[in-house]
Amino acid sequence: MNKLESVSDYISNAPAWAHSTLQELRRVIKSAAPKSKESMSYHMPYYSQGGRLAYFAAFKNHCSFFWISSSDKKKYAKDLKSMKVVGSTLQIPRGEKVPITLIKKIVKARVTSNEAKERK
Repeated sequence: MNKLESVSDYISNAPAWAHSTLQELRRVIKSAAPKSKESMSYHMPYYSQGGRLAYFAAFKNHCSFFWISSSDKKKYAKDLKSMKVVGSTLQIPRGEKVPITLIKKIVKARVTSNEAKERK
């Protein structure tokens, strides 16, 4: 994709099959972190609140939710067991549902972690 100015632009320019997944990721992140700032970083939608929260992107056959730390992998191992995780990325295959509850948990935990760092 070319350099896009906004998350809405990114979603609009993504493959048609990915639109609903990307819109759902956007909605879930914003509902878990309503005070977060939405922007573009590394040519992907990016969310921050006191630090990094999450990124997402569309690829040929999946959408990715970025930013699952090693501690998240341990904490949510049971939830992640049936999902494809590569590095710090949760891959959502084409046609699969967004794991809403899990993503909300991860984003809320990241907000809490960022706030704790800010207090120090």
